[in-house]
Amino acid sequence: MRGGPIVGLGEVLWDLLPDGPRAGGAPFNFAFHCRRLGHDAVIVSRAGADERGRALRQTVRALGLSDSHIQEDAARPTGTVAVAVAADGQPTFTITPDVAYDFLSWDEDLAGLAGRARAVCFGTLAQRHPAARAAVRRFLAAADALTVCDVNLRQHFYDRDVLEWSLRAARWVKLNDAELDVLGDLLGLGGGPSERTAGLRRRYGPELVCVTRGADGCVLQTADEEVTSPGVAVRVADTVGAGDAFTAALLCAVLEGRTLTAAAAFANRLAARVAAAPGGTPTVPLTW
Repeated sequence: MRGGPIVGLGEVLWDLLPDGPRAGGAPFNFAFHCRRLGHDAVIVSRAGADERGRALRQTVRALGLSDSHIQEDAARPTGTVAVAVAADGQPTFTITPDVAYDFLSWDEDLAGLAGRARAVCFGTLAQRHPAARAAVRRFLAAADALTVCDVNLRQHFYDRDVLEWSLRAARWVKLNDAELDVLGDLLGLGGGPSERTAGLRRRYGPELVCVTRGADGCVLQTADEEVTSPGVAVRVADTVGAGDAFTAALLCAVLEGRTLTAAAAFANRLAARVAAAPGGTPTVPLTW
């Protein structure tokens, strides 16, 4: 496997949680956890030239990541998401539209980074606007890397065209069981969860599809094997960022040469530890 950084490609923003704002966005949370797991990781995004943008850059650096690939937008505000957390820790997101990360633009810096990337994780939210969608697609086309699509459906900010393009562009696809149901209905994938997962894999071509199931763990499916890994019981604070931690742990473990069974078990443990702490980027134990 080639060297180079792991890239979180898409949104960086402020999660406006009940206990205060925290730096977030699925690609940023993912990159944060990859970095904590000892891998060179960067976030590619865009923030406003406003007070929130300056504070966000400072926080990104304080959390151990570079802000050198976060573009500055003088015309649009830094992204925000209002997060309400239910008694069981499940979040509800209200996502501000027309913000800086929607206007991520392709440039020489991104071209150079794409050429060095070892892996790239991207999702659907950062493709809701044509400007950022074009930049994401150019980055993936230029990257000779392990591409990971974290489906990450949010509100109404996705459609069939974006989903199908993303599924075809990815070598790995990660989604949760509720998202599998949505994709199954939208894309006409019949049968139960295993059949829908296999249908998604055969139709769109990813090497691996991972379905997370919250407290019930996860299922990983390739052409050669299906791995079921049980969940880890914890007292949930909120589930913000738990899926991003899972994706980071799974990827890093596989890049380190672990089997899918070992990688899935580790990813479940890290995701549970993140769910037991508030916010998407808590400092939690990383031991196997």
